[in-house]
Amino acid sequence: MKTINLSPVLIGALVLGACVLGLNSSFLINAQTDEVKAVTDIMMSEAAAVEKGDLAALDKIWANTEDVTVFESGHANYGWNDYRNTHLAPELKEFKNTKYSFSDLKVKVDGKTAWATFKYSLAAEMGTRKVDSGGLGTAVLEQRDGKWRIVHWHSSAPRRSPAPAASPKP
Repeated sequence: MKTINLSPVLIGALVLGACVLGLNSSFLINAQTDEVKAVTDIMMSEAAAVEKGDLAALDKIWANTEDVTVFESGHANYGWNDYRNTHLAPELKEFKNTKYSFSDLKVKVDGKTAWATFKYSLAAEMGTRKVDSGGLGTAVLEQRDGKWRIVHWHSSAPRRSPAPAASPKP
């Protein structure tokens, strides 16, 4: 067996390198945790803005660009202006006493991209009609100019059971 003699300088360099790597991994974990919290905060802000019908707040949460895509229960909107002006604004204007929340929110961050999966619950009044809905969703966010912005949204509600068939007439 061959013995390798390491100089005290080399041993010191190895120990220092291990310490730096340990500190860097700790830093990266904390940075990841901070980014997950930042994305989670954006998602919670989105829910609060919808509940309040606050389009100005939503303008700050979503990317205000034509590459935004939204798929809601089989309907597609392309671009922030399309979604905001033809779907979101009219809907929020009609909603009264809105309750909108997320549960089972899971956030993953990878560099300047993040995604969140969630369950949502929506209750509101639209004139004389009561809305009581919920479902599943996915949001994709990008870090743009140092801020997280929603760039894609996909939500779907469970299928409703078909109405019972009419009884045959005797």
